[in-house]
Amino acid sequence: MASNRRAFLTATAAAGALATAPASAAPADPMETGARPRPADARAALAELLDGNRRYATGRSRHPDEGLFRRHTLAAGQHPFAVVVGCIDSRVPPELVFDQGLGDLICIRTAGQVLDEAVLGSIQYGVQELRIPLVLVLGHERCGAIAATLDHLRTGAPVPGHLELLVDEIAPAARRTRALPGDWAEHTMRANTVWVRDAIRADPSFTAAHVTAARFDLDTGLVSLLP
Repeated sequence: MASNRRAFLTATAAAGALATAPASAAPADPMETGARPRPADARAALAELLDGNRRYATGRSRHPDEGLFRRHTLAAGQHPFAVVVGCIDSRVPPELVFDQGLGDLICIRTAGQVLDEAVLGSIQYGVQELRIPLVLVLGHERCGAIAATLDHLRTGAPVPGHLELLVDEIAPAARRTRALPGDWAEHTMRANTVWVRDAIRADPSFTAAHVTAARFDLDTGLVSLLP
């Protein structure tokens, strides 16, 4: 009995020591400690985004950079490799769409990718302070802000409250594409996304970064670059 009691006490003490050990004492996940190198330039950054998107679209997401080790590492500082200017639509979260994790992306989201001073200041912070080489403007099909703008132009009905800002910003793209054959909403989304890209490109605050535009397909999950 004494031998059994000693064995029980020994096992209990060992379990208690494990339970009270600090989290830093736990071995890090090998997938986390093998930190991925940050893409060296805009071309590599874009390739990383598109590779991640292909994984997402085919159901093979790796969900990188999400573990405890990564979180502890990022507490000392961040080094994201891309700024994504996207829509608030819940179906288009950039970290998931591009299969990236903590510390990889600066995501700035407004309805319809509408620009304002806060958005521009946020992009500038990423490009100038964090030295991010790539800015990607991401539009998507079946955008609610686009649909609201088209409804307003069709009916002339007043736009309530703060939504007026969104409609006012998107309406020029809608008017430019109204006479085109095919899907007016799709044409408007593409024209608006490209206009946002070009506005960012033309701003001298962002000359250090490559700025491009892309479209997200809700049905396939794929991102395609816009000309």
